[in-house]
Amino acid sequence: MSGHSKWKNIAHRKGKQDSSKGQLFTRLCKEIYTATRRGGANPDTNYHLKMALEKARVASVPNDTITRTIAKATGTLEGVRYEDLLYEGYGASGVAMMVTLTTNNRNRTAAEMRHLFTKYGGSLGESGSVAWMFKHTGVLTVDANQVTISEDDFALAMLEAGMEDYEIEDGQYLIYVAPDHLVNLEATLNAQGIQSESAEITYIPNTWVDVATEVVDSVATLLNLLEEHEDVQSVATNARFPDEIGSEG
Repeated sequence: MSGHSKWKNIAHRKGKQDSSKGQLFTRLCKEIYTATRRGGANPDTNYHLKMALEKARVASVPNDTITRTIAKATGTLEGVRYEDLLYEGYGASGVAMMVTLTTNNRNRTAAEMRHLFTKYGGSLGESGSVAWMFKHTGVLTVDANQVTISEDDFALAMLEAGMEDYEIEDGQYLIYVAPDHLVNLEATLNAQGIQSESAEITYIPNTWVDVATEVVDSVATLLNLLEEHEDVQSVATNARFPDEIGSEG
């Protein structure tokens, strides 16, 4: 399919850039913790945990650290309790933002989020205030070189496994699927001898909002600070900056 990739447009926003290995390990361990609390300690039946463990493996998080994190989540080892939160808000120019967090202090995190949004010309919204502008979806990326059948045959197989849409960009298939069908679709890929390069459940904007030139710095700074916050797991936005507009076609 042609067109500017929905996923590539936000790929640079799907996770913050950690300034140290320690920050990265902490963020990944929080993700493992909450995934375990939500769906149990078996990655075969808990896809969120499976994805978190794969990220930790790629980042070389020590196995002992992972084991202790899962033990804390299941209650077999004492430790700090974390919970997942989702904040919705607006930045300058009316751009929408969905901020996924993991925290051990809900009140502290709420105050810090409110401060950041207000300082840079935005505001936090109520639950559901901006969620309707996004689609909660799974995204699988597959190296096109792994696919040995025709594009049409591959697309048909993926549709039968639950795929909703796909794109081809930079030698990759970008496969969009409802979160509930992500496990089945990846199993279908594996049965064909294909391993996905990444699997994410994220928020993709239904439409984009152009950022006014005079507030580019405010919006960019807010996004960067949100992504750098120690509790933030990911930030999704429908902001489209001036230098991105000309690249679409």
